[in-house]
Amino acid sequence: MSSDAAQKIKEKLDVVEFLRGYLELKSAGKNFKACCPFHREKTPSFMISPERQTWHCFGSCGEGGDIIKFLMKYENIEFYDALKILADKAGVVLKEFSSRDFKSYNNLYVLMNEAKDFYKSNLFQSRKVLDYVKERGLAEKTVREFELGLAPDGSDILVRHLLDKGYKIEDIEKVGLALKTERGTYWDRFRSRLVFPIFNHVGKTVAFTGRVLPWNNNFNTGKYVNSPETPIFQKSKILYGFHSTKNDIRDAKTAVVVEGQMDFLMIWQDGVRNAVATSGTAMTKDHIVVLHRFADELVLSFDSDEAGQAAAERAIDLANANDATVKLLVIEDSKLKDPADVVKSKPGEIAKMLKNTKSAMDYYFHKYIKDMPSDARIRKNNIRTVLLKIRNFSSAIDRSHWIKHLSSLVEVDETALNEEMAALPSAAVVKASPFLQEAAVEEEGFSRKDLIVQRLLGIFLYKNNLDGLNGLLKYFPKKYVDIYDGLNVGGKNNIPENLSELVDTINLRFSFENQNLDDDRLNKEIKMLEKEIKVEFYRGKMQEIGEIIKKLEKSGDEENLKKATAEFDAMSKELHNIKTNI
Repeated sequence: MSSDAAQKIKEKLDVVEFLRGYLELKSAGKNFKACCPFHREKTPSFMISPERQTWHCFGSCGEGGDIIKFLMKYENIEFYDALKILADKAGVVLKEFSSRDFKSYNNLYVLMNEAKDFYKSNLFQSRKVLDYVKERGLAEKTVREFELGLAPDGSDILVRHLLDKGYKIEDIEKVGLALKTERGTYWDRFRSRLVFPIFNHVGKTVAFTGRVLPWNNNFNTGKYVNSPETPIFQKSKILYGFHSTKNDIRDAKTAVVVEGQMDFLMIWQDGVRNAVATSGTAMTKDHIVVLHRFADELVLSFDSDEAGQAAAERAIDLANANDATVKLLVIEDSKLKDPADVVKSKPGEIAKMLKNTKSAMDYYFHKYIKDMPSDARIRKNNIRTVLLKIRNFSSAIDRSHWIKHLSSLVEVDETALNEEMAALPSAAVVKASPFLQEAAVEEEGFSRKDLIVQRLLGIFLYKNNLDGLNGLLKYFPKKYVDIYDGLNVGGKNNIPENLSELVDTINLRFSFENQNLDDDRLNKEIKMLEKEIKVEFYRGKMQEIGEIIKKLEKSGDEENLKKATAEFDAMSKELHNIKTNI
């Protein structure tokens, strides 16, 4: 990218006037000051120099730069995006200055916008789908505001439309709109689905979520299909609706976080405008950082089912670890699963519920401590779980406050609770490459093989879906197969009693592994752990066969020795193939 474009933009835009749209500025001699938007502070240390057209924080973060750097950091966007936004504002035509890379990058946004318009046009030509959307509770105004669309029922209708418009198939595939078949043809990723465009924080279309239509649903079709990660879309950084609601969040100093697009659209339609949705992915540190910049408080509302509650806990722990105040919007009515249900059943109720939110720690105390069983083992593990939650706070003041509160509830001395908290396991020893070490590692009496299996179990329990373990059970020690069978049949109550404490240990060890665990990282880790458990399995088998070979050599049993040697060679070959592909 030529520096001429950036220079031209900076000459046309005044940094003070631009930042005034983001911050409350106060005069400080010939400069201006404000509270830094990049870290929490009460005394302004963020200075803007009209003379230099720069800004700098003299507080703890020490950040600084020009107008482009500010927009990149504040909106969590790339240089190309910031330059395009500022160029539009300054009236600078970037094509006069742009490099080939920039043009290629910008074309992806233009392509996604064309796809969005295509889907939108299709929706308003289908009375059947519009009636379905209305039945779900969405008003036409909301549908138009967030530009919902319809992916038509056909294998390559969008692809052919985009090709006719002059777009390259390489770019169509690059942004995740097309899938290449084994025959080398291209199919639309989204077919016969209600489509929700996902916008980045400055309002550009970067991805889509497609929800299956009820009359096309079958067991072989996922309810939702999402865009993959692309050069312009990183799902760990994007919050659905944020481009439209960030000013409302800033004004309210509170962000209401829900799970899905329908939840967001329904509460937005119902008047709750300071909201966002995580939209098909777990909440990440990037999400927290962006929201914390605008809001002093996060209010989380997740589905009342088991998966929703697990997602809520992960989000709470992540927010606490990043010094954000967290509350929960709890739906008491068991007939209503999520905020969308509440709005449809009781319009205006969400706004009332937001006045009576529950603090995150109160939620934990209610879940783990209130009416706690008298069983000593369960009692100890519940207290340990809450201690892990407390240890997760970034603030020592918060930790001290909640230890005191826990002490009064469970009638255990604060000193004893602090000692127990310090002794609890931290992050799991076994992690994905490059953290997985070749050398055997043992902890708390567990072998390396144990730790790998426990890590896998922890991840799939975290994902609330054990199906991915089916093909790996033959590599697991029997006790972990028994745990899997019990959990798969009927949950924790079906686990053999002698293994129940092991499951608690796995959950405790994994509970601190919820920082920045987006789906991509977890999937990469799963693949590595799958290979590592196979390596451990074949190493173990080779060791067993090696012992047998030694005995057969001594006994002179040539026939069985030949079979054992062949088996050893086969195992060695399998191990080599696995390790070669790691």
